[in-house]
Amino acid sequence: MAVTATRVTTITYSSDIVGVETLSAASNSASPGVMELKTLASGFNTITVPTGGSTVVAVTIVPPAANIVTLTLKGITGDTGVPLHLTDPTTIGLAVGTTTFGLTTSNTLTGIRFYYT
Repeated sequence: MAVTATRVTTITYSSDIVGVETLSAASNSASPGVMELKTLASGFNTITVPTGGSTVVAVTIVPPAANIVTLTLKGITGDTGVPLHLTDPTTIGLAVGTTTFGLTTSNTLTGIRFYYT
């Protein structure tokens, strides 16, 4: 069943620069509204995007708060990829029709969350 989801990123500056930037993505009325809690194996992990009558336009990846396992976003197992922050959430806009993406880890990672909108 699809739900409506809206993604908003708020950046607050203080000290030498003071201000707030609010960046809103378009509302997705066909979102799956899914959160998955996963354990990733050491090495390359294929992450499958939810389907079932919904359209995913973004994923927010939330590592555990005390994470020390490296995470690298990849399209395929052989590419260099993009290293992700160990503990900060990462939101990635996905092209319509994206079915999978990859995450490579330096060790087993328990308790990583994926929010699909």
